[in-house]
Amino acid sequence: MQADFARLFKRDCPLLDVRSPVEFTKGAFPASSNIPLLTDAQRSEVGIMYRRRGGAAALALGYELVSGEDRTKLMQCWRSFVASNPEARLYCFRGGQRSHIAQQWLREEGIEIPLVAGGYKALRGYLLNVLEAAAKLNFLVIAGKTGCGKTRLIAELSKALDIEGAARHRGSAFGALPTPQPSQIDFENTLAVALLKLEFHSLSELIVEDESRAVGSLAIPPILFNRMKRAPIALVEESRNARVETILHDYILSNLTAWEEYHPGRGSVMLSQFLLASLDRIQRRLGSGNYTRARELMQKALASPADQAIALHRQWIGLLLENYYDPMYEYQLARKLPRVRFRGGRGEVLEWSRNYSSSSATA
Repeated sequence: MQADFARLFKRDCPLLDVRSPVEFTKGAFPASSNIPLLTDAQRSEVGIMYRRRGGAAALALGYELVSGEDRTKLMQCWRSFVASNPEARLYCFRGGQRSHIAQQWLREEGIEIPLVAGGYKALRGYLLNVLEAAAKLNFLVIAGKTGCGKTRLIAELSKALDIEGAARHRGSAFGALPTPQPSQIDFENTLAVALLKLEFHSLSELIVEDESRAVGSLAIPPILFNRMKRAPIALVEESRNARVETILHDYILSNLTAWEEYHPGRGSVMLSQFLLASLDRIQRRLGSGNYTRARELMQKALASPADQAIALHRQWIGLLLENYYDPMYEYQLARKLPRVRFRGGRGEVLEWSRNYSSSSATA
């Protein structure tokens, strides 16, 4: 069964989830689609009936609730999904009545779709076991000051786990993306699926970016984070000017494109509101004078033509690095120095990390 689950996730096999919407929102899988048998309200009604009068009465109520035009519309949705995803699998919470009813109704129309044995609960349990197994690997942490390009480096390494990508957040005060973050369970499931696609069982080391426990509103699973806190470090060192340019591109220029895609016609407005709100959140730590100066520069940049805005963006980014990010990181790094195994520019760290082996590493 575990081998079958691994194949499902590594192939991004389409999954038809017939649980209620609230169940799906709490936790789902990257390739799953929710076309529920029962709405949240209907599921609640059936649950009350089950507690009061037992399983047979609850089942009868379920059939009554999903009948007539409602059943016709539901069947159309299911048929369309299976037609578009002929390799799909079907599940409910435990692989019980809801998935069997959906399978039977489809079968009556000549459509076959296999069930996932054990349903969502079994798949979720399998992915939690993946996280536990991955935590036994040797880890290497890519660290460095804000803007040194750690995320870009992670993307170039074949045995790296992109934690920020799974969290849909860059992990800093300015790290939020236009798209909302997943639920905590979805985040964990996405990490586990990514590990499966890395064929993590065959890796000698797993490379991750240095992160705090929280990535936006999400928390790195303790079993992974505790391993990261003890792992050797490769330290990326880049000049402040180079880091300013990286931040300018990743947090301003490319971010504008992302906001525009998510909010057509309002991207620049949304990005401006986001940047100012992010600056406000670090006001206390930045200090009154630095905050006021940074906000003035940011507002001028956001109100200026593109050719003039770039220089102004560089100024407030540099101010934040000098007065907020760098002092904070230097304080944190002082406690991590005994774990540093290599330090150099991004290209040097990339080459060293590709050849790194924990079995031959020395302190």
